[in-house]
Amino acid sequence: MKKSVWQEQYQTLNSELRAMRKAAGLSQVQLAQKLDKPQSYVSKYENGDRYLNFIEVLDVCRACNSSVALIIEKLGYQAVIKKTV
Repeated sequence: MKKSVWQEQYQTLNSELRAMRKAAGLSQVQLAQKLDKPQSYVSKYENGDRYLNFIEVLDVCRACNSSVALIIEKLGYQAVIKKTV
């Protein structure tokens, strides 16, 4: 299967990351500063012009003070997170 930035799940990911940023009250510029990236980095992944790897998704979630489990569930997967002592 050929990968495309227009796949439904990737569009959902982009949309959810954008909503997460907005819910955190951050502009693209503010989020980019937290990530130590240019504003175009945020714009490109939100618009589907750039893929994010899993670590980058984790970084965005952390910068927005949100849980990656929410993103995983929005994509239709079950997020099981267990903390060990």
